[in-house]
Amino acid sequence: MRIVIVGAVAGGASAAARARRLDENAEIILFERGEAPSFANCGLPYFVGGVIPQRDHLLVAPKQQLIDRYRLDVRTRTEVTAIDRSRQTVAVTNLETGECYEQPYDKLILSPGASPLRPPIPGANLPGVLTLRDLHDADRMQDIVSQANAAVIIGAGFIGLEMAENLVHRGLKTTVVELADQILPPWDPEMVAPVAAHLRDQGIQLRLSDAAESIEEHEGSMQVRLKSGELVPADLVVMSVGVRPENGLAVAAGLEVGSRGGICVNAQMQTSDPNIYAVGDAVEVRHFVDDSPIQIPLGGPANRQGRIAADHIFGRTSTYRGTQGTAIVGLFDMAAAMTGLSEKWLLAKKQPYEKVYVHPKHHASYYPGAESLTIKLLFHPQTAKILGAQIVGQHGVDKRIDVLAVAIQAGMTVYDLEEMELAYAPQFGSAKDPINMAGFVAAGVLRGDQPITHVDDLRTPTAAAGPFILDVRTPREFQAGHVEGATNIPIEQLRSRLDELPRDRPIAAYCQVGMRGYLATRILLQSGFSVENLSGGYVSYQRASDLPKS
Repeated sequence: MRIVIVGAVAGGASAAARARRLDENAEIILFERGEAPSFANCGLPYFVGGVIPQRDHLLVAPKQQLIDRYRLDVRTRTEVTAIDRSRQTVAVTNLETGECYEQPYDKLILSPGASPLRPPIPGANLPGVLTLRDLHDADRMQDIVSQANAAVIIGAGFIGLEMAENLVHRGLKTTVVELADQILPPWDPEMVAPVAAHLRDQGIQLRLSDAAESIEEHEGSMQVRLKSGELVPADLVVMSVGVRPENGLAVAAGLEVGSRGGICVNAQMQTSDPNIYAVGDAVEVRHFVDDSPIQIPLGGPANRQGRIAADHIFGRTSTYRGTQGTAIVGLFDMAAAMTGLSEKWLLAKKQPYEKVYVHPKHHASYYPGAESLTIKLLFHPQTAKILGAQIVGQHGVDKRIDVLAVAIQAGMTVYDLEEMELAYAPQFGSAKDPINMAGFVAAGVLRGDQPITHVDDLRTPTAAAGPFILDVRTPREFQAGHVEGATNIPIEQLRSRLDELPRDRPIAAYCQVGMRGYLATRILLQSGFSVENLSGGYVSYQRASDLPKS
C-alpha cells in the first residue's frame, strides 16, 4: 500500500501517524510545502507575543522525529501541483531545487488546509501587511514587532483577537477593525459584549461596524484609512478576515466541492473519488447538531478526520460524526467559549429553540476568588435536547463548555443536566454546579415552573400595553440602575404587597441574575398572576443595553 498525503499539519500528520500504526509495511509519503511538518499553528500568535519563547516549541513533531519514530518519507519544501486520477499519480515540484516529478499513489489524502483571505484593497500587498498562517509568517511578524509602535488588526475573529492581545503584551498600540458590529462574529452579540468591554479596558481600540478602505505608506510607515474616514497609524497590519479552503488541487482534478469551496467528503472522509480522501480545514462536513453542510476550521476535528481517513484505508469502520464547533478563546484573563448551534444560526435556519441565561459563580461563592460566569443555553422546546451553549467568564469556562459539548455528543437533554454529578470542592465548584443550574432553569421553563421572558421581549410599558415590570431587588440595587419603567418591591416584601400589582396585565419580574426573579415568579403564579421571569435578570438587561441598536 502506497499512501501519499498532501499537507503535513494537523490532519495530514495525524493520518500519517495513524496509517503507520495500522500497517508497519505501508509506504507513506508526506508532502509539505512549508519548511516544517506538524507545527502548532494555533500557537503562532503566542510566539509573536513572546508567551512561547522558543520557536522550536511550536514543532509538535519535528521532521526527523516523524522519520525516525514512524518511518515516514517526509518531503518538506515540496509542492504537489496536480492530480492525475486516471493514472493515480500526483505531479510534484521541489521548491528548493526546482525538480519536477510524478509520484504514484494507491490512496491519496488531501490535507492542504485553508489560506488567509487578503481583501483586495489598495496597499494590501505592502511589506508591512501580513497574514499569519505558518512559521515563516510568524518570523516576519517578529522582525517587524521588535521595532514597531502601533499595529492594526483587520478582523476580530479568533486569530485577530489573539494577535491583538499578544501585540499589546509586546507594547504596541493596537487597533482592531471589524466589519460586523461585534467581536467574534460566530458568537451571539450579547455574550461577547463583556469581552469587548474588557479588551477596551486593556487598551485595545475597537473599531466595529467599520472597514479598511486602503493602506497607505506614510512617513516611513503606514496608515490605514477606514470607511468611517479615520486614519489609523500602523507599523504592522495583520489581515485576519477569515480563510478560504485550499481546493485548487481538488477542483482541477474534478473532485466535488461545496457551494463555499470546501471539498465534499462522506463520513469516511472519502471524496467523490474513492481513492482520494480529504481532511482538515479544506473540507466541507456536516454539522453534528442539525446536519447542515459547514466549514469550521478547527484543529481537533482535523486531527480526528485524519485518523478516520487512515482507518478507512485499512478497513476500519471509523466514521466522522460531524463537526460540533466547540471552541474557546482566551483574551487577557477572560475566556469565551461555545459549542453546538448559536441563536444566530437557529434564527437564520428558522429552527425552533428556547434559551436561558444564568450567571453563577465558577466555584462556591463563600470560597475566596469566586468569579461570575455567564452561560447561555439553547435547547429544543419540545424534545428538550441541548442545541448549543456559550459561556463567558474569567475562570471555569473551559470546564463547563466541555461538559456541555459532551452532553450534546451524547444527545442529552436539559433534564440530564439537572442530574449530572460533577466534582465538587469549594475551590473547584459548587454543590449545584453551574451546569446543574443551567439545567434547573431550562427544565423549569419546559415544565412550566418558571415562564420566562427575554430582554428583547420587553417593551417600554404604558398604562394600556406592555408588561408591568417588577424589580424584586433591594432598594439600593434598584437605585444603582434598573429597567426603565420598573416598580421596585423587594422579594422579602412581595407576599405582603400583592395588592399593589395589576391582575389585568402580564408581569415581567426580574432581579440581578435570575434567582430572586424565579422566586417572585413562583409566588405570583400561585397567587393567580400572569408572570414571567426575565432570564438572566438585570445583568442580561445591562449587556443587551450596551449592544448597537438594530
